[in-house]
Amino acid sequence: MGFKYLGVLAVGLLFQVNSLKAQETLTLEEAIKFALEHKAEAKTAKLDVENAQYQIDEVRAGALPQINASGSLKYNILIPEMVIDMDGQVITARMGLPWNSNAVVSLNQQLFNQSLFTGLKAAKTTREFYQVNAQLTDEQLIEKVSNSYYDIFQTQLQLQTIQNNLENTSKTHRIINGMVDAGLAKKIDLDRLSVAVNNLESQKQQVLSALEMKKNALKFAIGMPMERDIDLPDETFEINPAISLETNNIENRSEIQLSIKQIELYELNKKAKKADLYPQLSLGTDFGFTGFGKGFPIGGDFMWPKTSSIGLNLSIPIFTGGATKARINQADIDIRKAQVALEDTKLGITLANENAKTQIKNSLLTVDANRRNVVLAKEVLSDTQNNYNNGLATLTDLLDAEKALADAETNLNTSLLDYKLAEIQLIKANGNLKTLINE
Repeated sequence: MGFKYLGVLAVGLLFQVNSLKAQETLTLEEAIKFALEHKAEAKTAKLDVENAQYQIDEVRAGALPQINASGSLKYNILIPEMVIDMDGQVITARMGLPWNSNAVVSLNQQLFNQSLFTGLKAAKTTREFYQVNAQLTDEQLIEKVSNSYYDIFQTQLQLQTIQNNLENTSKTHRIINGMVDAGLAKKIDLDRLSVAVNNLESQKQQVLSALEMKKNALKFAIGMPMERDIDLPDETFEINPAISLETNNIENRSEIQLSIKQIELYELNKKAKKADLYPQLSLGTDFGFTGFGKGFPIGGDFMWPKTSSIGLNLSIPIFTGGATKARINQADIDIRKAQVALEDTKLGITLANENAKTQIKNSLLTVDANRRNVVLAKEVLSDTQNNYNNGLATLTDLLDAEKALADAETNLNTSLLDYKLAEIQLIKANGNLKTLINE
């Protein structure tokens, strides 16, 4: 029986060691870099940038010579006839031979096409638009990952608070249990402590479950496989009071840059509509063979006379019934709407910046107050424990002191999380989210 128990214990320890080896410590910077490399949003944004280059190539191709080759082969089952009146004598004549074929190579080169030139500029601006959009996507991902990361850390601190409280209460429970056995304490006090221990154990399990779900949420946010086990460093919450004094330049924000590029695209769209008023000129040339004969082209009675031509094609718009002007006016409305949206975006960013600064200042005051409160609660608990041991305080006083310390630590953890979330918002408002990683 003993050997069986030792075997089970050894297997359990082996699994525990393997679990510890598989667990990896994940810093915020590592989490962000992992997300920027693996998360679907970041990958899609990079593909959009790559696709924009292909759009440029497509538009540029329109300015290059267009060469096409074509050919046909036809057998005339019934050769068409023409009636000819020759001095009152009507005769019929076949027009053609049974077999007809042609093979032509043609070239077309745009000489002047304002729509094409404008489209090339628009394609380049589209690439710049997607580049800024990819940067904005990265920043949004950084914000999301940071919030999720600090939420996990706050839960870990909450778990540590419950564990500390559980250890203190369990220690008191063991002391009272010994005193009850010796007839020096009441059993009701031991029962109350047992209830407190059970409640703390239940709270611990609830927080552990919440912690596991939040870790899974973080892994999803960064695109990490769920089977990988992660943990956070022991110290992550760093307070930086000087951050509230930093100045910001909203023009650096990706949202502003994206709106500006959007306006540029609308302006180019308007120019493209105006281009419909310009004439278009192109050069066309072709060379080929037109064959005909009584037999099949290969091995039969067949002739291949050459054909070739060159010319200019000119198209001049004269009157479109006002449709072009209407399209230009619609494009102008898009520009003005985008400009209104840009001003609103600037106003919203300024508001977010001021709110973040205010939140930072309030959070700093709250963190400082809660830290002092934790120190005071520890002193109260220590004094209460001494008084209880000396019979000068009741068990209720001791449990209240333990709860007060747990509440103080919970409030501190919450205020630290509020500070870090406000810090992220201020960094975002200043357009410096990329500073959270060292590239």
